Amino acid sequence: MKERAKGDQSVDDRYSQWKSLVPVLYDWLANHNLVWPSLSCRWGPQLEQATYKNRQRLYLSEQTDGSVPNTLVIANVEVVKPRVAAAEHISQFNEEARSPFVKKFKTIIHPGEVNRIRELPQNSKIVATHTDSPDVLIWDVEAQPNRHAVLGVQSSRPDLVLTGHKDNAEFALAMSPTEPFVLSGGKDRSVVLWSIQDHISSLSTYTALGKSPSPSINSKQSPKVTGNNDKPMDSPSIDPRGVFQGHDATVEDVTFCPSSAQEFCSVGDDSCLILWDARTGSAPVVKVEKAHNADLHCVDWNPHEVNLILTGSADNTIRMFDRRNLTSGGVGSPVHTFEAHSAAVLCVQWSPDKASVFGSSAEDGILNIWDYEKIGKKQEAVGSKGPSNPPGLFFRHAGHRDKVVDFHWNSSDPWTIVSVSDDGESTGGGGTLQIWRMIDLIYRPEDEVIAELDKFKSHILSCGS
Repeated sequence: MKERAKGDQSVDDRYSQWKSLVPVLYDWLANHNLVWPSLSCRWGPQLEQATYKNRQRLYLSEQTDGSVPNTLVIANVEVVKPRVAAAEHISQFNEEARSPFVKKFKTIIHPGEVNRIRELPQNSKIVATHTDSPDVLIWDVEAQPNRHAVLGVQSSRPDLVLTGHKDNAEFALAMSPTEPFVLSGGKDRSVVLWSIQDHISSLSTYTALGKSPSPSINSKQSPKVTGNNDKPMDSPSIDPRGVFQGHDATVEDVTFCPSSAQEFCSVGDDSCLILWDARTGSAPVVKVEKAHNADLHCVDWNPHEVNLILTGSADNTIRMFDRRNLTSGGVGSPVHTFEAHSAAVLCVQWSPDKASVFGSSAEDGILNIWDYEKIGKKQEAVGSKGPSNPPGLFFRHAGHRDKVVDFHWNSSDPWTIVSVSDDGESTGGGGTLQIWRMIDLIYRPEDEVIAELDKFKSHILSCGS
């Protein structure tokens, strides 16, 4: 027990130091205490723009202890615009309080806990979820009725059920940026691909007419039970376009090539990274053995530079691969290995704004922001002490006190990030949601920043004296 208390103390010290630096390092920060942990957080559509802030949807979940049902939550967030918030205000928050910037808008009673949420890039009102079952559930969140989460209530009815896995598919989930295709991986070691094109068109037609959705052209009624509700869901279901086999263990994450819904990659507990092409059959195009020295947890494909793929692993590292040169001597040959986390990496994601920038979050409670263009240049990472910073690291977000299970860059507001931690016992249970934007002096070109600061030079010097 003494050792644990010592560990907690260091987390508290780190957190106190971080909180004292908030007015200096951040342009804006909202801290929102969650009653129940959320294993996923995703931005939805931007709803409106005002002078000082924008309103935007945010998708979360509530992973409960069974005393109330598990839910998919649609929230409205007021995203304060850059250079609006006063520095002294953003650090004055109570860790146990809800944020005034985050308001619950709608609750969907989810059949089973929500492990992963992914929105359809072409229409972010359409959302896919993974639970502890073989099926992927598709929701039209605007058309779904708002429900009251009380014990014993029947689950909401998904708009579509995607079948094809032979065992539970709990985490690996992606939606293509080019076409309405869905990708999933599971314990059956397979990667499964669906097109929801027909269903999306019929859904939007019916929603526009104010009618409830009916089965799409290629769907069939599914009487099966998914999750933990007693009654069968009469949602339409569709079969896959393809099932892809090549992993020797559970598939932990999948992602599409940004330029093609037919190309994608997957990572798993077999330490492999596999590239697939649906046009060439169901066998791997390239299988990278020993992509890391442990299980792989996450993967992301660069939307600006389509040859670059990131992987994150239980070996605490992130690796960047070039798909033109993936292996050497039969094993994975990364362009670079990024080392700064002290525990398993859970999530990696490229910035929607700058091709060389990405984020990584881990079980150590840290969300790191990296820029591979900074490798080889003398630098200091902001938010960390000491001169020996890992190459490429330029910002450490240390606002969470337990594992950061998910984060998402905001494509409507590119340097704004939402992150969520499952706080376990360290902070009395529940979870912490943070929406934050580092101060732009950190990431803008150096000459531009110096020119701006130069205008305030005499003022700064007079304050100093």
